[in-house]
Amino acid sequence: PATHVPTGIRVKLLPRQCQTFLAAVPAAAAAAMLQVVCELCSGAVLNGSAVGQFCSSSAGRIEGRCCLRRDNTSDPERITGLDLSNCSLTHVEGLLGTSRAIMMIDLSLNPIVNISDAAFQGLIELDFIILPEHVHCPGGNTSWAKVEVKGGNRLCEGQINWCNQTGQLSINCPENSLCAPYGPSFFECSCVDDFHGYKCLRRGEFPGLLVFGPLGAVTVAASLLLWVTQRRKVKPL
Repeated sequence: PATHVPTGIRVKLLPRQCQTFLAAVPAAAAAAMLQVVCELCSGAVLNGSAVGQFCSSSAGRIEGRCCLRRDNTSDPERITGLDLSNCSLTHVEGLLGTSRAIMMIDLSLNPIVNISDAAFQGLIELDFIILPEHVHCPGGNTSWAKVEVKGGNRLCEGQINWCNQTGQLSINCPENSLCAPYGPSFFECSCVDDFHGYKCLRRGEFPGLLVFGPLGAVTVAASLLLWVTQRRKVKPL
């Protein structure tokens, strides 16, 4: 279960087995969304732009509006830089969660009125954002080491870790859990060792088969039902 704290900080209390299972779902969706995001706007990242310079210095590869990079030959390419400047965007919700490896985003020269902090949730590597001058940095100024307005843009640099610097047990998290960054102004609490359940109070092996077995069966049954229903609507040639 996940608990939403009124301050805008999300606390996730999940056993490690559950986190591994759920991680595959957004990873698959991110792979499908990668090409869409990189081709969202016409043109490509310019070498002289902020994202272009970042991509060159980090030995990345430009594809459309994205800077792609892989850590080693066995890893898939990930989006580390995203240039969506001058794309006539009015909102970005649902566009930025394509890769947790994103380190730089340029959203300048867009008619954006406001951006929800949730749009940046999960972007733990994000370190630099360029926004229109009137748009505030996600999480507010306290979520960034440096905020300045320059050349008609707002620059947010150095995402601040809301957990303590040791990454160990935090006063922000319940007992038997660890605190980890989860994007600007967000953090997550993960159950440690063999603890699980509400506020990580239950100890022992997580009943993965009992939890995911019925879930898988329901998913298969729903898929079959949907397939049969759609087949009935198909007219024979």
